[in-house]
Amino acid sequence: MEFRDNKAIYLQIAEYVCEHILLGKWKAEEKVPSVRELAVELEVNPNTVMRTYELLQNKNIINNKRGIGFFVSDDAIGHVKSYRKVLFMDDELPVVFRNIYLLNIGFDELKSKYETFVKENFNA
Repeated sequence: MEFRDNKAIYLQIAEYVCEHILLGKWKAEEKVPSVRELAVELEVNPNTVMRTYELLQNKNIINNKRGIGFFVSDDAIGHVKSYRKVLFMDDELPVVFRNIYLLNIGFDELKSKYETFVKENFNA
């Protein structure tokens, strides 16, 4: 995983975990990699992964079964979408809107590009 300088590593790992859940790679009630396993895989300090897991627990995306490990919560997809939607609306969308305004891009053009993107990337 390539980390960006503009965001805390534990938040980038949270995005990684959330994406795995949204893509169905990690399903509800399934065990997620242990803190150590994910730390080794991503080449980060286990404390960083633990911080990520604590954040995701607080968001009800994963839960800890003492002595067994961390598991994807049964309603994780809904929680992930809510969490990611807030982040997108607050952090990323203002930048997108600024560029749309500065570049004088119309909504029809955006809609066309969006539809093409979905078709090419998600076979929808």
